[in-house]
Amino acid sequence: MKQKNILTWAISAIVYLGLVIAGYTVFASLDSNNDHTDTHDEAKTNGNEEKESINEQAHKDNHTSQRSDGKDLHSDHVDQLESEVFTNVKYEEGLIIIDVKDKDQNSPKLEISHEKIMHLIIVSADLEDYYHIHPQEKGNGVYTLKFDLPENSYKAFVDIKPKNLAYQVSPTEFHVGKGHGEHKGNPLKVDTNLAKTINEKTVELNTTELGINKDATLSFDTKGITPEPYLGALGHVVILDEKGEKFVHVHPTSEEQTQFETKFDKPGIYKVWGEFKFDGKVNRYPYVIEVK
Repeated sequence: MKQKNILTWAISAIVYLGLVIAGYTVFASLDSNNDHTDTHDEAKTNGNEEKESINEQAHKDNHTSQRSDGKDLHSDHVDQLESEVFTNVKYEEGLIIIDVKDKDQNSPKLEISHEKIMHLIIVSADLEDYYHIHPQEKGNGVYTLKFDLPENSYKAFVDIKPKNLAYQVSPTEFHVGKGHGEHKGNPLKVDTNLAKTINEKTVELNTTELGINKDATLSFDTKGITPEPYLGALGHVVILDEKGEKFVHVHPTSEEQTQFETKFDKPGIYKVWGEFKFDGKVNRYPYVIEVK
């Protein structure tokens, strides 16, 4: 009887020990799997965080590029990207013809900017005559406008905003008549009086210090008379260097003030035209300034 009890106890001990070993093995296996799962989840999380961080940075970089393009391509034409759109301007018997093509000779889609699909700025060789007009689309990248120009030599600046394509405004020379002049540097004289009166409306230009690559503010004092809205703004400003090569088209910094901001990347003499609308008429005020 005593031997039977001992045998029973031994068998029970062996079974208990086996259960303990089996339980420990299962627990270790589960813990190992949990560690593996946790590590995998952590790697997945870190991977997602890293991916999100990369995507976020890419978005920021792309957004910055878009902001730079937007500013450079229209509001303040500064050299940044090689132009992917090219323009050709001709004048035939009172008709201005502009051909707009991309590098593959396709006609790019143009976005409306300040109520117009195209702003065409034409200046005479001596920078005395100035025209701001708006040709109409005729199809296949061709834009035209009937417009009589006096006999002279001119430079045209096609100000457009092609969709998803880089574009830099550059001058196109053309001539009207046979007795036209030549395009040369113009001996412009800096204005000592920056108050100009046109059609009995006086506008005075005031500027901050004009330096190289410095933010410059051009403020136009309209002598207490608020200009009428013109092409979606209180006014427009076009700036050319004395050679008629560097083109800047600037718009107001706000809807309430005739104040404009720009930068000059080279010293020299510049001609500024401020365009403001009074009594239903657009007056164009010319100023000559110097950047040192």
